[in-house]
Amino acid sequence: MKKFVVAALITATAGVAQAQTYTDQARVRSAEPVLENVSIPREECSTHWVQEPVRRVGRERYERNYGGAIVGGLAGGAIGHQFGGGAGKDAATALGVILGAMAGDQHQNRWRDERPDGRESEVVQRQVRQCRTVMDSQSRITGYRVAYEYRGQQYTTFTRNHPGEHLAVRVSVEPIER
Repeated sequence: MKKFVVAALITATAGVAQAQTYTDQARVRSAEPVLENVSIPREECSTHWVQEPVRRVGRERYERNYGGAIVGGLAGGAIGHQFGGGAGKDAATALGVILGAMAGDQHQNRWRDERPDGRESEVVQRQVRQCRTVMDSQSRITGYRVAYEYRGQQYTTFTRNHPGEHLAVRVSVEPIER
C-alpha cells in the first residue's frame, strides 16, 4: 500500500511540472519569398538545307578506272628519273610517280562527275535537323521568410507556403520555480 501512495504522489507532481501547450494566431507583418536558381535543360533544334549530288543509277558510271593512274605514274616516274643524282634522283623519281598517278587518275575518271549530256552532275536539296541541349536558368520559390508579431513581440521563421495574414503558433506555458 505504501508503494501505491508513493507512485500516486510522483504522478501528481509530474503533471504539475509539465508545460501546458495550446495554439493561437499571430499577425503576419511580412512574408518575403526565398528564391533558388535552378538550371533546366531544354532541347533547341534548327533546320537548314544542304545540297547533295544525285547518285546515278547504273554500275558502269560508278566503277573507277585505275588505268589512268598506272600510266600517269609510269610516265611521271620516267620524267622524274631524268632529274637529280644519287638520292636526289630517287626522290625526283618518287615525286614523279606520285604526281603522274594523280594527274592520270584525274584525267581518266573526270567523267564520273559529269552527266551523260555533258553538264555537271545534278544536286538535290534536303533538310537537315540539328539539335543541341541548352541550359536555362530559372528562379523558384523554395519558401517564405515570415516576420510575425505575437502579443507585442516580434519573431521570424521560415515556412514552405505563404502564411496569409495570420500564422498559427504553438504557445507553451510552463511555471517558473522560485
